[in-house]
Amino acid sequence: MSLKDKIYEDFLVAFKARETDKKNFLGVIKGEIMNDIGRGTDPNDENVLKILKSIEKGLKETGTDEAMKELEYLAPYMPALMSEDEVTKIIEGLIADGKSDIGSIMKEFNTTYRGKADNGMVSNVVRTKLG
Repeated sequence: MSLKDKIYEDFLVAFKARETDKKNFLGVIKGEIMNDIGRGTDPNDENVLKILKSIEKGLKETGTDEAMKELEYLAPYMPALMSEDEVTKIIEGLIADGKSDIGSIMKEFNTTYRGKADNGMVSNVVRTKLG
């Protein structure tokens, strides 16, 4: 099941269960997906994930109790992030392959693993490994 379909299904479940807050939040996400479709964007998982990450960023910046509750609603749709150990192994491999500056390492990492790890953590690991 696609991410879009999962969100739509969960919206209906929340609607039928009269979970108003969750239904309203998922309705906002549905609206953003529909806006993207209206602009001619394919609603594949990658594009839906971009929308979700944008919403997540805004909620984290807001930091209110309501935003924290909405982040909990958002969590099931977000990919699990890589651990620091996993990132470290990948970075060590890139360095072993001849990458020697933070820019080229970050570019290579993000080409393959975009959205699968926290970029702040990746940057810290790179800085540590490069000394």
